Amino acid sequence: MRSLAIGSLSIRDFRNLAKVDIDLGPRFNVLFGENGQGKTNLLEAVYVLATSRSFRTARLEDLVASGGETASIRGHVVETGEEREQSVGMRRGLRATRIDGKRPPSLAAYALRTPVVVFHPGAMTLSAGAGIERRRLLDRIALHLSPASLEHGVSYGKAMRARQRVLENRGQDAGDLDGWEELMVRHGAALGEARAAAAGQLIPAAHRAFARIGPAGLELDARYEPGAPQDAAAFRAELAKNRRRDGARGSATVGPHRDELTLRLGERAVRGMASQGQHRAVVLALELGEIAVVTATRGVRPVLLLDDVSSELDRERTASLLDALREEQGQVLLTTTRPELIEAAGLCGVEGRLSFRVVDGTITAMG
Repeated sequence: MRSLAIGSLSIRDFRNLAKVDIDLGPRFNVLFGENGQGKTNLLEAVYVLATSRSFRTARLEDLVASGGETASIRGHVVETGEEREQSVGMRRGLRATRIDGKRPPSLAAYALRTPVVVFHPGAMTLSAGAGIERRRLLDRIALHLSPASLEHGVSYGKAMRARQRVLENRGQDAGDLDGWEELMVRHGAALGEARAAAAGQLIPAAHRAFARIGPAGLELDARYEPGAPQDAAAFRAELAKNRRRDGARGSATVGPHRDELTLRLGERAVRGMASQGQHRAVVLALELGEIAVVTATRGVRPVLLLDDVSSELDRERTASLLDALREEQGQVLLTTTRPELIEAAGLCGVEGRLSFRVVDGTITAMG
């Protein structure tokens, strides 16, 4: 297994982090402080450095410090003894990514270099929210299994929106509908195949994780349900049949945009039925499953970002997670308002562990 860690980190004008220069430890990095000081902002900066995207917003301009025009994140990544520099610059809603000073061939190629997985309070929508959150999870995993899946997803979305405009503006007999629907079928089938493969690896890994951290006596059941026929001819026929209906309702009736990863605990659906504690355990199991799949596929343990999990998990689940973290061999960045929990869990003596105090955007290494 190859090792992976972000070493030095330099952040400029990213949210409330005006000037941050720190060296991270290769294993555990605990960031502690009161709420609203910038702990989550630092995790977000690491996520942007690794993926070029935020896990909190789709608006790049939100990431630039108030009153500023630009922001930048630069980090040195060490992968099994080999070093590289990655950077992301942001200006007026645009971003520029570099690896060792060179532009990567695509954003997908950039995101594949340094895999990262994040657990944060907003991730609760993974089990309690709409299907789009679970599709994003499958897409993150599919990117590592089949990098072309990202472009298939983008192309499918463009074709689907073009078809919808034609239906609404020129009706179901427009001559170019066949062409747009053919593109939907071609790219949608490839996207669905990649998601099915991702689900096939994620589900057993999530089952194992839930058995370890979930409530006793409950078993997580997850199933991938495609939103379109797997046969191309059948998919094409469904699109043609539903033209009038789709034009009236404002969206396509069938397609991978309706894929779903259904989640159940025993006989009960997780969404709308599970307790808050059960939701948190399900989400964490899915995230740990994502780590396991990416590790097996990429050959390295992803960098793990945990944002204030002690506030999102009950005492028993927190203890189970921290117990699992003692065995974690990859790099972990963990934020907390309760550093005493980390000390009590026995993580203070883990080799490669560092602590940082975060106060009003200033980050101070504590040793």
